[in-house]
Formats: sequence, C-alpha cells, structure tokens
Amino acid sequence: MVTLQTTQLRTGGLPVKEKRSAKQRAGTLGLILPGSIGLFVGFVLPLIVMIRMSFNQHGTGGQLVETLTFENYGRALSDPFYWQVIGNTLWLGLLCGGLAVILAYPIALFLTRTTSKWKGVLIALAIAPLLTSAVARTYGWIAILGDQGIINGFLMDTGLLSGPIRLNNDMPGVIIALVEILMPYAILAMISGFGRLNNSLEEAAGTLGASRFKVFMRVTLPLTLPGVFTGFLLVFVLSISSFVTPRLMGGGRVFILATEVYNEATQTLNWPLASALSVILLILFGLLVAGYQQLTKRFED
Repeated sequence: MVTLQTTQLRTGGLPVKEKRSAKQRAGTLGLILPGSIGLFVGFVLPLIVMIRMSFNQHGTGGQLVETLTFENYGRALSDPFYWQVIGNTLWLGLLCGGLAVILAYPIALFLTRTTSKWKGVLIALAIAPLLTSAVARTYGWIAILGDQGIINGFLMDTGLLSGPIRLNNDMPGVIIALVEILMPYAILAMISGFGRLNNSLEEAAGTLGASRFKVFMRVTLPLTLPGVFTGFLLVFVLSISSFVTPRLMGGGRVFILATEVYNEATQTLNWPLASALSVILLILFGLLVAGYQQLTKRFED
C-alpha cells in the first residue's frame, strides 16, 4: 500500500499504467494531428466551400449572387442534356471498370501465384506505365486511333476497310485509352486483394476430381472476388472523374460530368452550376462505395 502511494506520488498522482496510456494517447494524437489538419485544409474545407457554392446563384454578366437556392440542382436534374451526361459518365465508368478488370485479372493472378525470382521485376513492369504522364499516353492513343493512325492505316492497307473508321473523337476511343491508362491501378488493387487465395484449396479440389474450369469457378474466382471488386471500384472512380483523356480523345464530342464541370467553371463562369454537378458526381461516388461495402460484407460472411 505504501509502495503504491509512493509510485502514485512520483507519477503525479496517477498509476504507472494510466500514465503510460496517457503518454501513448498524446503520442498518437501528435502523429495524427498533422495529417488531420492537412486533410481538413486540403479536402474537407474545399468540399464545404464547393457545397456552399452550389446553393448560390449565377447572375447576369457572370456575377455570383450569394443566396440559398436549389435552382442549380433543379436545372441539372431537369435538363435532359445533363441526364445524358450522367448516363454517359456511368456508362464510361462501367465499361472501363469491367474491361480493365477482365484484362488485368490474368496478369494479377499470374503475378500473385508466380514464385519466380523475377517476380518483383515483373510487378514493376506491370505498373511501369504509371511512370509516364497520362497526357503523353493520351496523345499516343490519338496517334494510334486517328484516321491516319496505325490501326486505320493497317486495315486500309490490307483491304479490310475502304475508309477509316472513327475511333478518335468519340466514346470508343475514350474507353480504349482509359482502359489502357487505368489497367495498372486494377492490377495493383487485385494483387493486394488476392490475399485469400490459397493454392492448397485448389489442389484439394483437383484431387477430388474437379476439372480446372470447376476449380477456377468454384474455388479461385470466389476467393479473388474481393480483389476484383476493389479493382473495379478503383477504375470506376478514376474513370468517371477523369478529365484529360475524355477531353483530348473525345475532341469535344464526349460529354461527361468532369468535362461539363470544367466547361461551366471556365467557359460560362457558372460556378454554382459547376459546383452542383460536382456534388452530383460526389454522390455517385458515395453510392458506389456503399454498394461496394455491401458486396464485400456479403462475400466475407
């Protein structure tokens, strides 16, 4: 009893364990605080300003009228053009996400299973395109898919086509370029999400007489689905929020939310409407993330 009281006096009236836990909490807070401040200043505060801006009004001559009105949301949700823009955005995200996952899945599965000493090099090569600017890669696809590009030139030289097909300045060109640009992200996401894959389960299914196709469909694919969903989610979000590639590859003919936000903010100077469209895009993000969480919970259960 005397020893405990002496210890409490030496530690300021607190037991040693409580004193240590207080120091640990203070240290943890000190580590979290700088990042939290940066997150608030760099993300939360601009988000609040954007949401508040969406309730303002665009006056005559480009003047900004500070008020509280749902006029911008009403315009965005009542105009058929913006519904088409929202549909194009969702369609672009779904196609790019699906195609990127389909093309990246065999690569990610191979990189996860391989025991080669060159595994690190192979993973580096798979994500090496990320070292090149998306703008440069987009201009490369413009050269490849143009009317006088490599693909149309080859098809016309071989006599398969009498004239060029329009791949550039349209949605197909945007999808092709985005899938190639975003595939490394899908590969990384799926490699990190294939942690549940166990070769012993596949070997056990094979010894029980299951064919390779059944082993893949009933063992491999279910175990890798969380990684597939993660890769799809990442590519979908990056696709519907992309601006440079749809702007350059679309040639002003592909209208998605990101390009329309840019047009409203820089050309018509209608910042409230641009903010409202940005909030709508953010809501799409939230709905997708909520659906992703429900899917992952179902497969984990």
